[in-house]
Amino acid sequence: MQQHGGGDASQRIARISAHLNPNKSQMEGNPNLERSNCRAKGGAPGFKVAILGAAGGIGQPLSMLMKMNPLVSVLHLYDVANTLGVTSDISHMDTSTVVRGFLGPQQLENALTGMDLVIIPAGVPRKPGMTRDDLFNINAGIVKTLCEGIAKCCPKAIVNLISNPVNSTVPIAAEVFKKAGTYDPRRLLGVTMLDVVRANTFVAEVLGLDPREVEVPVVGGHAGVTILPLLSQIKPPCSFTSEETAYLTSRIQNGGTEVVEAKAGAGSATLSMAYAAVKFADACLRGLRGDADVIKCAYVPSVVTELPFFASKVRLGRNGVEEIYPLGPVNEFERAGLEMAKKELAASIQKGISFANK
Repeated sequence: MQQHGGGDASQRIARISAHLNPNKSQMEGNPNLERSNCRAKGGAPGFKVAILGAAGGIGQPLSMLMKMNPLVSVLHLYDVANTLGVTSDISHMDTSTVVRGFLGPQQLENALTGMDLVIIPAGVPRKPGMTRDDLFNINAGIVKTLCEGIAKCCPKAIVNLISNPVNSTVPIAAEVFKKAGTYDPRRLLGVTMLDVVRANTFVAEVLGLDPREVEVPVVGGHAGVTILPLLSQIKPPCSFTSEETAYLTSRIQNGGTEVVEAKAGAGSATLSMAYAAVKFADACLRGLRGDADVIKCAYVPSVVTELPFFASKVRLGRNGVEEIYPLGPVNEFERAGLEMAKKELAASIQKGISFANK
C-alpha cells in the first residue's frame, strides 16, 4: 500500500478542517486550502445555498435535508450560536454537498457571499398562547439585519423567508432591499408551503387518499384566518359538505397551533416546517436550473388583489417568480374567507412596512 508522507496527511487534515471552519486563519496562508478552493472530490455542480438560523429547531432538520439535495453543491450554515457543532455533524453525511459553518454577525457576510438561494428560518418559535404576531418584535429585527446582509453580499440571490410572522417579515425584507437599491420582487418569497403540506395531508385523511396524490391551493397569507385553502379547486376534483369544508378550513388554519399545544411549551412546528421548506427550496432550485412548469404557492409581492403582498400559485424559474397566477373561480364560502383574510393581511403588511421605515 502506498505510504503518504506526513505533508500529504497534514494537507488532507487541513483541507477537512477548512470545510468545517473556513475562517480559521485561512489555513495559514496556503492558497490551495482557502475556502474557495475547498471542494469535496466528486462534488457535484449545483447551486450555493445559505441557511440563516441553521442551528435552530427548524434550521437543523432543514440543514440536514438540504445536505441530501443533489441540486446543492455548497451549503453555508449560519447562526449566532452552535453553528459549528451542527456543521461538523452534518458534514459527516456521505453526500456530495460541501458544508461550511459560520458563527455570529461578524461572519454573516462570508456566509452570504456568492449564494444563489438564501433560506431564513432564523428567529424565536411560538410558545402556547402566543400568536405569530407576538413574535413580531424579536423576529422583525432579526430579519431586517439578515436582509441588510443579503442586499450587500448576494443581492441577486433568491430569498425564501420562513421567519414568522411571514405576513409582516416579507414586507420588512422588501423595504430593506428597496432602501439598498437591490429590490427585485421576483426574488423575494415568503414560504407558505407548510399550509399546503397540511392541507394536502388533512384533505387526504378525509378522502382516504395518499397525500401525495392530493393538491390543495392555499392562498392569502400565513397566519390564522389569512390562510385560505381553496377546497373548491382541489385535485383530484372532489366536493365536500359544508361541515367538511368548515372543519378542514379551520384545521388547516390552526395546524400550527395544534403542534404548539401538543409540544406543550417545547416549541412549534419544526420538523414538518423543515420538510415543507425543503420541498419549496427544491422547487426554487429546479426553477433556477430551468425546469419547466415548476408551480407552487408562495407569499409574494403581488397584484392578484389590491394588497401589495399575497400568497397564491406562482411559476418559478431562473429569476425566481416568473409568473403569478390569478385566484381562479372561488365559491361563496371562500369569497367570505377571502374578505376576512385581506382585512387581517392589510394590517400585518402595514405593520411590517412601518417597522422597516421607523
